[in-house]
Amino acid sequence: MNTGKDVWESYPYELENRIRNLIWTVSGDYSLEVKPDLAEFSRSPEIAIYNGIKQGALAKYFDQDAIAMYLLKKIYCHADQRALMDTARLCIEEAVGWRLDREREGVRSIRKKALEKWLYQDFGRMSAYPLGRLMAASWREKLDGGYHGPEQIMRQLDRIHRLRHVETSEEIIGTIDSLYNDVVDPSFPMTLTEVLQVTPEELTEFSWSDYLKEELEDDSIRYVIERVTAEMLSSDEPSREGKTDEQAPAEGGDKIRKLLLIDDSVLEKSREYVQRNFGKSYLSLSEEKRITSRMCRGIHSDCGLFFTDGILKNPVVRNNQYVLAKGNKEKTLEYFRTNYRTIRHNIQILTDMLKRAFALRNEEDSILSDSGQIDPRQLWKAGRSEDARLFRRVLRRDSMDFVVDFLIDASGSQRKRQREVAMQAYIICEAMSNLGIPMRVMSFCTFWDYTVLRRFREYGDDRSANENIFEFTTSSNNRDGLAIRTVGQGLLEREESNKVLIVLSDGKPYDVMINRPNARNPEPYAGHRAALDAGTEVRRLRQNNVAVLGVFVGEESELAAERKIFGKDFAYIRSIDHFSNTVGRYLLRQIEN
Repeated sequence: MNTGKDVWESYPYELENRIRNLIWTVSGDYSLEVKPDLAEFSRSPEIAIYNGIKQGALAKYFDQDAIAMYLLKKIYCHADQRALMDTARLCIEEAVGWRLDREREGVRSIRKKALEKWLYQDFGRMSAYPLGRLMAASWREKLDGGYHGPEQIMRQLDRIHRLRHVETSEEIIGTIDSLYNDVVDPSFPMTLTEVLQVTPEELTEFSWSDYLKEELEDDSIRYVIERVTAEMLSSDEPSREGKTDEQAPAEGGDKIRKLLLIDDSVLEKSREYVQRNFGKSYLSLSEEKRITSRMCRGIHSDCGLFFTDGILKNPVVRNNQYVLAKGNKEKTLEYFRTNYRTIRHNIQILTDMLKRAFALRNEEDSILSDSGQIDPRQLWKAGRSEDARLFRRVLRRDSMDFVVDFLIDASGSQRKRQREVAMQAYIICEAMSNLGIPMRVMSFCTFWDYTVLRRFREYGDDRSANENIFEFTTSSNNRDGLAIRTVGQGLLEREESNKVLIVLSDGKPYDVMINRPNARNPEPYAGHRAALDAGTEVRRLRQNNVAVLGVFVGEESELAAERKIFGKDFAYIRSIDHFSNTVGRYLLRQIEN
């Protein structure tokens, strides 16, 4: 008996045509662009076929692009991707299911097999959180003809049942949004109106790598809409294949990544968009141009630099990004208050650890000399030896002659751990403040052709500046080499003898440059090319006596790239909670040496 995987591998083109024709037949629209998910068919033919039927029905009865665009905007506003897709799947099933029953009786048996398979495959995950339990109850209700359970779930099911009578896509969107906010994230900071006001320009720059497949590498919103449409009808976990070395052009090959085309009139507005999304620059335009001219050379020659204290500190306008940043800060502060005792305890541990090391460093060394305080034990040499070192001179080291820079990858791939990153950075800042060690903290990401360096505290700031880290948020891509070069240059210009740079990243430099008319059309900054560039900047700093530590918080499969960048001085931590301890041990080693 052939399995779905056997059919997929033996007859992929025939299978693709069958699913496509099924969707066209149900939708009645033979011009509909369809990309069947054959991989899903290999896992479960029943689910794949039913999803194809639902996709056709969604296109027939509603505006699937409008729903997918809403989902893009909600994800852009930091909604949890997996939970949002589950919410959409639940609502769409209710909105189109009864219509399919009415028009195509044969669909009922297909749905029954698909729902049974879903429950069998996903029951463990569903039962682990509130929305999943609601989904399981809804599937169970359809299979058994009814459901009796907790009162709260019954009320939510009644709410979902109202989708059977909706006539517009807007009604489905409203239900998805309110259900997500009520069941998944009651503290979500933005209203539906604010979510829908997100602009196409903002979406275009967002890092959509979670949706990309190796064989389809176009970053266009159209492609992402297709991926979201497929995902909100599917039961599988969203793809995590986004940023891989394979996305860079193969050396000697003809595989060239498609780049986003933007005309001159849009390009002229790029700096304005950067300011609207990240806040005004704290540098004058002339100073920013001077630094850009100095730093953006070689592989970065077509790039720009933008320096800001953040959209909350200096906004151009109180737009969606401002509201999002404000809501994110409130969530981070709530996380801080919840974990206050643990955080204060870790600050004290780190402070004591480094204080003991500095106390040892303060111990005085003495050497024999021809000047200083006379050493009676050496007087026998007088007139008997040519050695004139009859004195002992005390050497005192400046134990606090240290400066630390902390550079944080703030690209979209860090979003899932941004609150934990902020807390760990705060712990380190507080420990450095307790010891009086100057420290600067900056984050970096790449938006359009600008690498944005967001400053949280400067070397000479007082302790109150440490709380700026609660505004840490993530977005877009990351051009690690340029960020390390720029921040490292500021560190080299410091007078302290002992300079330390700590870089927190996921080991995946990734930036798709804008393909500007009449420009040199630079290759994407990704894979081996990007890792080599970032590694070169790290080695250059070390050659100039800067101690550089890379702290890696990515997937184990990316360790090879991290080693290319940081060599032996990098730490792999599986949990961000271990970050401050790891940094403390590294600083301890630098102090002792």
